[in-house]
Amino acid sequence: MTQGSDSSLTALKLNGTGLGKSGAGHSSTIGLFQEGKMKVVIAALGLLMLGGCATNGGGAWSKQACSKLDSDQELSLSLADDMIGEGKLHAGLANLQRLPDDLAQVRMRKAKVYRQLGQSEAEPLYRSLLSTCLAAEGEHGLGQLAASRNDNALALEHLTRAARLSPTDEKIRNDLGVVYLNQGNTNQARFEFLTAMELKQDNQLATLNLVTLLIYQGNWKQASDLVNRAGLKPEQVTSAKERAEKLRNATKKSAKDQAVTATDSSPSSVNQPITQR
Repeated sequence: MTQGSDSSLTALKLNGTGLGKSGAGHSSTIGLFQEGKMKVVIAALGLLMLGGCATNGGGAWSKQACSKLDSDQELSLSLADDMIGEGKLHAGLANLQRLPDDLAQVRMRKAKVYRQLGQSEAEPLYRSLLSTCLAAEGEHGLGQLAASRNDNALALEHLTRAARLSPTDEKIRNDLGVVYLNQGNTNQARFEFLTAMELKQDNQLATLNLVTLLIYQGNWKQASDLVNRAGLKPEQVTSAKERAEKLRNATKKSAKDQAVTATDSSPSSVNQPITQR
């Protein structure tokens, strides 16, 4: 939960009334009046603190961005997640449409489904998350959309911000590594893939991408050792070899023809390493 600008409150004091003996008859009334004002001020400050999650110009949706879900909403989201995980994207979306859009958790899942379906509704939904408790997911999704359009520079901006917001999310680190690799920055790509693998030991997606990187660099011994340690299947290794070869060919083509547009010459325009779904 993001803190607002008033997260640190200065202690409030009641000033003395300065009454002499002649004001003694009114001292209790004035004291009660000041006490009443104090309660109003404290209540107002309390409301400001409770509204801390809605700061940073998130609009109407962000006011309830960090709301706790009730049991029925949690059940509906769980059912939708199961369907999406099984590849039943349309059924999952139908279940999400039963829930209110003022919940950031709902918009995040809708954005994910729309992105996988190639629908334009994904981008505004991801943007609606940027000033909520799911800002990292919003930046991640926008980065994935940019990468799918071969705009690696924009993808890098979004995914770098996502990694700063959620540095231990292995999915973000993997996708950041993919963008670095698409740009030819193999050192940073390797760093991100290793980070993703260490954050989640059974992250075969990042492992497969690192194998692709090692083959792309010609480090066959390291690639073979990693394949054996991770227990990758033969078809996965074949896929990694194919992606590495196409990345290598795309790099050669880019070096030969500097006049080609970035979209045409980008390694991501061919069979690129795998980002999260």
